[in-house]
Order: sequence, then structure tokens, then C-alpha cells
Amino acid sequence: MPRFFIDPPDICGGAAHIRGKDAEHLRVLRVRPGELVTLCDGKGTDYLCRLLALGPDSAEAEIMSSAPSETEPGLSCTVYAGLPKGERADFIVQKCVELGAAGVVFFLSERCVARPDGAGLKKKLERWNKIAEEASKQSGRGVIPSVGFAASFAEMLRGASAAEAGFFLWEEERKPENNIKAALERAGSFGTAAVVAGPEGGFERREAESAAEAGLVPVTLGPRILRCETAPLCALTALLYHSGDLGYGKTAG
Repeated sequence: MPRFFIDPPDICGGAAHIRGKDAEHLRVLRVRPGELVTLCDGKGTDYLCRLLALGPDSAEAEIMSSAPSETEPGLSCTVYAGLPKGERADFIVQKCVELGAAGVVFFLSERCVARPDGAGLKKKLERWNKIAEEASKQSGRGVIPSVGFAASFAEMLRGASAAEAGFFLWEEERKPENNIKAALERAGSFGTAAVVAGPEGGFERREAESAAEAGLVPVTLGPRILRCETAPLCALTALLYHSGDLGYGKTAG
């Protein structure tokens, strides 16, 4: 069944209005009046609708029923990633959104090579948020996670440390008790989480020390060195598995 995100103001009473490119997409899909579509307000509510009319740049639908989206995880996990070079950031956004991240925040750290200026950063943020929207549509998400940017390591730490559980991925962490499995078991249940991953080349030791002082748990993902676009996906998957948010019939973590 076709699925579209629409702005909450376009849902009024028992009717919904579909505008712009989404109305055009309905025509491309050859959806006809009388057929069913799923509309989502981007805030976690799905609406089962029957298409009433389809015009050149807008469509109208009757709302048949509404319900909370079944695709949103119970764990709200934000991924903080040291800004990488090239298209790796695009990949991180797309895959984190598909997996179920609540949001993605890129940040600058000492080993970051990419350091966009104001105009360049604005353009990148627009691109990343567009990628997040498309990934949300493709994966059937009930929300569109936002993509943000922290201009400094300290700013990132303030955001990450506000979560109930924060995990700092550090390639030099070797303590057996700080592997990701042991760290999650020790943390128990939590509703909000942060995963912090570095750029190419990882983190400086003083950055890891600052993260620990901020309350983040240093963890290792194992003996293999993962690329900067792989590590956050691995950690996010581990957290979602721990919380019971992978698969149907999910249970509390």
C-alpha cells in the first residue's frame, strides 16, 4: 500500500490533503480514487485513507482510521558521528534512519578532516535531512528523524550526556568488562540512549577522557577495526537488540 508523509496541518477532521510531489507520485503509481493509501504525520501516527480525488498538484483523501505507527522502536537512540569525508555521512544518515535511530548529529573532533563552512554546512544539512526523509519513507518509519550538527566536541558531549545511557565507541578500549555486550547488560533498561562514534582515524585520548568525565561509557565493538560509517550502525543495532526493538513481538530490554 502506498505510504506518504504529510504535514500535520494537512490533516483536518476526517480529511487529509496531499500536495506537491507526493500528489505527483500518486499519479506515477497510478493510484485511483477509491483506493487505500497510508498517510503519516511524521510524528508517529499513521492514517489509513481512501483517495477521493486526484488533481494535477494535489489530492484529497478520506481518513478511515488512525493508529500509532508500529514501526517506531521503544528506544530513542541518537547517533553522534564525527564528521567524515565524502559521501560516508550520507550513508550513515540513510542506514541509521532505516535501522530506527531517533536522530543523527554530526560533530567536529580533532581528527576530523572535513570542516565545512557556513554555506557549505547549510547545504549539507539540507541534503542529509532530505536523505533522512527518503529513508523514513522507504523503511516505513512513523517519524522523520532530524539530522543536526554540533560545532564542537564539547557541544556534542552536552547533548550525548543528556541521554539515560551514553556509549562512547573507542578503538583503544581493551577492558573485557567494557565490550558492548557487557556494557549493555550492566546498563539494564533505559528509554533514551546516545551512541558516539569517531571520524576516520578515531579519537584522541584526551577526547575519550573528556567523554568519560561527561558520564559516557567507553565501549569496544570487538578486536576488528571498523570503518567510521560501520561502527555507529553496529552499535545502534546492538542497542536496539538489547532493548527488544528488533523483530516483531518486541519485548522490553
